[in-house]
Amino acid sequence: MRPPEAPDTTTGNTPPAVSRCLTTLRKRADFLAAARARRQGTASMMVQARRRDDGDPGVRVGFTCSKKVGNAVARNRAKRRLRSAAREVLAEAGRPGWDYVLIGRREATATRPWPDLLDDLRGALRKLHGGKG
Repeated sequence: MRPPEAPDTTTGNTPPAVSRCLTTLRKRADFLAAARARRQGTASMMVQARRRDDGDPGVRVGFTCSKKVGNAVARNRAKRRLRSAAREVLAEAGRPGWDYVLIGRREATATRPWPDLLDDLRGALRKLHGGKG
């Protein structure tokens, strides 16, 4: 089975538009700015969110898992699940001009059932945006 962002080489389809809506945070300064902003914990992850002042309307997202999550295999699995959840949920529930950082939790991120993981992210976004979004 292909990962969701991989192009379908059999039919020539391009990756879904959802993956193009999100930009990945790369700079440490962006992660630190999000850490100083709003945060909401769930059973499977911590979500940090902040509104940017640069006028860029895009949604940006970053992912992190500390060594507390486990070895490299466990951390990478948790980040893969967070990336996939972000593609699915932030495309509809993320707000333009906001940065989001998803932080994996020990055992919970990698083992939580998929529908529950998505519901956790949706619930965290609702709370971060004051129940309106």
